[in-house]
Amino acid sequence: MTENILEVRDLVKHYPVTRGVVFKKTIGHVKAVDGVSMELRSGETLGVVGESGCGKSTLARVLMNLERPTAGSVLYKGQDISKLSGGALRRLRRQIQLVMQDPYTSLNPRMTVGDLIGEPFEIHPDVAPRGSRRQKVKELLDLVGLNPEHINRYPHQFSGGQRQRIGIARALALRPEIIICDEPVSALDVSIQAQVMNLLEKLQDEFGLSYVFIAHDLSVVRHLSDRVAVMYLGKIVEIGTEDEIYERPTHPYTQALLSAVPVPDPTLRDQKAIIRLTGDVPSPVSPPSGCRFRTRCWKAQDVCAEQVPLLEIRSGSDHPSACHFAEKREIVATHEA
Repeated sequence: MTENILEVRDLVKHYPVTRGVVFKKTIGHVKAVDGVSMELRSGETLGVVGESGCGKSTLARVLMNLERPTAGSVLYKGQDISKLSGGALRRLRRQIQLVMQDPYTSLNPRMTVGDLIGEPFEIHPDVAPRGSRRQKVKELLDLVGLNPEHINRYPHQFSGGQRQRIGIARALALRPEIIICDEPVSALDVSIQAQVMNLLEKLQDEFGLSYVFIAHDLSVVRHLSDRVAVMYLGKIVEIGTEDEIYERPTHPYTQALLSAVPVPDPTLRDQKAIIRLTGDVPSPVSPPSGCRFRTRCWKAQDVCAEQVPLLEIRSGSDHPSACHFAEKREIVATHEA
């Protein structure tokens, strides 16, 4: 089996909610990530999917050590990166890079493309001699499908898709092993999304990259991912291979998400049962007791309010699910866009 390159164990990230101007008092906590455990294998893409506000982007920031976890650990090849700082953390940055969501705000408008992509070489001067950095930047531009002669242009002179390619080139500069993709195509047109996803697949094959691919678009996640983790209100409620999640989901939340995906084939559209959830997503400041999805779940019973369901393989299932009443449900094919 392929070895785990990144392991997340009981990860928690809470943000304090305060009241007062001068004498601030903590009156609660936003439980953005609340007990997440998962693994990323070498060379694979792990998709993370869920509604807006479920904790996906917070998870990305903690995996990058841009945010310190409240509890739990993030292990890169057995080393707890959440405890690193200074030079040790800077060296780790070579191995784990981030592609951000919005290409319109993630690039400094005052810097040229050459300066943006070459900035990692300034931070890590031993990676490339000063005299060869400009040539390496041109090679990176060519690698992501941009004209190397545009090295002196500014971000505003590029389209959204081209800007995201610049962000990918910057992430590749140090030849990392892992790239955290935080909704990298959500701000792009559909046709451009396909181009960027194809580029990510090509780069993964060429360099053996491992991706954590975060998105709320189920078709995008299915197109790229080997395994998929479904998040709801700070917790992973189901995890499995692409086929297990999309063809045989067992958690009611996953089933509801997939039922909402449009079916382009009119002959299959009428066969699809739509699951309509009632109520709003609870506040992460005071999530429900027991199962967090129970307030919107049609299967909820007393035990759901009393016991937190463990993420485990249950009878009749072939992958872990955090539901007391998990059962397989056949989903009408919605295949990739």
